[in-house]
Amino acid sequence: MSGPPVTAGRAHRHPSDPDGPGPAVQRATLGRVRARPPYPRVRRLRATVAASCAALLFASGCSFGEPEPDPAGEPPNLPTPSAPASAGGAGQQAVATVLAKGLRVPWGIAFLPDGGALVTERDNGRILQVGPESGPDGLRVRPVQTITEVAAAGEGGLLGIAASPSYAQDRTLFVYYTAAQDNRVARLQLGGQPTPILTGIPKANVHNGGGLGFGPDGQLYVSTGDAGERPSSQDVKSLGGKILRITPDGKPSAGNPYPNSPVWSLGHRNVQGFTWDAAKRMYAVEFGQNTWDEINQITKGGNYGWPEVEGRAGDRRFTDPITQWATSDASCSGLAATDRLLVTGCLRGKRLWVMELTDTGTLLGQPSELLTNRYGRLRAVAAAPDGSLWVGTSNHDGRGDPAGDDDRLLRVVFAGDDGGRS
Repeated sequence: MSGPPVTAGRAHRHPSDPDGPGPAVQRATLGRVRARPPYPRVRRLRATVAASCAALLFASGCSFGEPEPDPAGEPPNLPTPSAPASAGGAGQQAVATVLAKGLRVPWGIAFLPDGGALVTERDNGRILQVGPESGPDGLRVRPVQTITEVAAAGEGGLLGIAASPSYAQDRTLFVYYTAAQDNRVARLQLGGQPTPILTGIPKANVHNGGGLGFGPDGQLYVSTGDAGERPSSQDVKSLGGKILRITPDGKPSAGNPYPNSPVWSLGHRNVQGFTWDAAKRMYAVEFGQNTWDEINQITKGGNYGWPEVEGRAGDRRFTDPITQWATSDASCSGLAATDRLLVTGCLRGKRLWVMELTDTGTLLGQPSELLTNRYGRLRAVAAAPDGSLWVGTSNHDGRGDPAGDDDRLLRVVFAGDDGGRS
């Protein structure tokens, strides 16, 4: 990739996310991930083609099986799987492929109609285009814009990115970034000046939130942190510690629970990742303080308890998480859904947690871990149009132990002996 590298040397620390590398392991393992009645498996594939599919990233109109040749009559020259298929429970397997190397703290991922993606780099304010062109070492990576208004410090910088649902027509993007006085959301077209549409989100060295994404209802959702001001999470008049729901113009969306307010849910400490399942249910991953990190199902007007509670409390005033982990095993940032799986990327935990959902949106069995300690700190997780997951490492964020080719973008495919999921 072109452009100067950015080295991170931050000294800030968080109680639930100390620095220091974890022990290296040689295998990526996935625990028991089952699919049982009352629902069938969906989007099956033959295990015999799982490994080859992991290397064929942008097959024309098909996620699995041999791709159609390109116009020159040859299949695309893309990287082979960098981690072998690893068997878990119930015949489940996963294959990891390194798509790109040499990034600096990739934070948000937005896929484009051409099969490529835009990726934000937190500390230097750059937007990178990754693919769809490829070479012998992976997908082509090139900087396409730097957001000069970014004032990166601590956990702040250029964070989330979302493409308009009509991107093919309007070429419009949305970014969440830390500016001199606040965190804000802006609208732009590549090469153009960002136009702020939502300002005044509290900023600090920690707990800046930063998630951005369009929901199934066509509204833009924004996740914010408490910026270290704990009471703000319970204050409906503050934008801190919330999930917000706005129009593409930055106005409060119709149907929000509080009149003339962008607030959709409250009582959050620091949400960076959220997603929706096939049934249009929303989930978010929450950084805890010292005890519990959480996955919550997000509902209109829901109160998730911070700073009054952390983790499951059984308090009727608040919504309990659907699952939780000790902070030493988690500190998760990105979250994506594919078929009936929720997958989150963890910083301190240096792993993916994989959860299977029931028809009602609860968890089936216990979460299983994948890629533990194999690639270091994991942050961004996004579901690609072909059904695979893209995962970004975060080893240059000042709390990791970067390898020579960090940071990296990975592609993860799930498979099984009798079928599986992309």
